[in-house]
Amino acid sequence: MAHSTGAAAPEQIAFRELLPDPGAPGVDLGEAYAYPAGLDRPWVRANMVASADGGAVGTSGGSRDLSSPADRRVLGTLRGLCDVVVVGARTARVEDYGPVRPRPAWQHLREGRSPSPRVAVVSRSLDVPEALLTEAPEDARTLVLTTDRAPAARRGWAAEHADVVVVEGASVTPVHVIEALAERGLYRVLTEGGPHLLAEFVAAGLLDELCLTTSPFLLGSGPPRVVAGGPGTPGAPEHVPARSTPVRLARLLESDGHLFARYLRG
Repeated sequence: MAHSTGAAAPEQIAFRELLPDPGAPGVDLGEAYAYPAGLDRPWVRANMVASADGGAVGTSGGSRDLSSPADRRVLGTLRGLCDVVVVGARTARVEDYGPVRPRPAWQHLREGRSPSPRVAVVSRSLDVPEALLTEAPEDARTLVLTTDRAPAARRGWAAEHADVVVVEGASVTPVHVIEALAERGLYRVLTEGGPHLLAEFVAAGLLDELCLTTSPFLLGSGPPRVVAGGPGTPGAPEHVPARSTPVRLARLLESDGHLFARYLRG
């Protein structure tokens, strides 16, 4: 799930590159996680954290138990690089999301863009943290994707504070999300989950990249995986087929026992 975002001083965190260039002196995270150049459509990157045995939720019910200063530094870099952070409503509530605040370290990553990325939240009921809507700056207004079945009064209130996209039907699909982002020129996409939203992007064949932090903890049975509730699981939509998506390991970093893998589709 989405990671805790507390700041940590860069000089106190050392990363070691394991792949593709083991032992390379120093790691430039901005270069290591740069989006492809010349994008002409949204490139969807997911950032998730999991325990060594695959659990995505710690004992507190969120991902904070699995995070670390190095993990938060990577997350900060990924947010600095992206145009928009996409998150499901449940994750936004559990992780207490608000607008992404600008950081001085992002100036070179965001040259020519707003100081911080927008947040796009997917919610059928519009049950989202109010701060996410009311506290976003004008140059990075929150984008809300919901359905015409959400309460009309709630839709009207949300539209006073955020950009609201209403789709017909019972749910907002990944295709709806990508179309809305493309219309706004938001091509560098970072989704932080949760696991159910990520499963939908995988099933739709719309996930280009997975940045996965593996934390040195064992959680045992019970917690969901970083991709959960997708096709083939109880309650999943029957019209969405199960999908096996090949990925290749493009980069692997290590810091204080935590592994940071960057997987590219295909």
